[in-house]
Amino acid sequence: MLHGLLEGDRNTVERAIGKLKQFRAAATRYDKRGYVDLGTVTAAVLLIWLRS
Repeated sequence: MLHGLLEGDRNTVERAIGKLKQFRAAATRYDKRGYVDLGTVTAAVLLIWLRS
């Protein structure tokens, strides 16, 4: 029973990462500052959320 719950969560996370990888700006960032990367990923996630 627990395995089925974990598998569903894993699938959700893998699909979210797959969607995030479609945003080239988020996938190919090599900034020195963590907050810049966080802002880029946040903007990408916001766009994914608004489109769904």
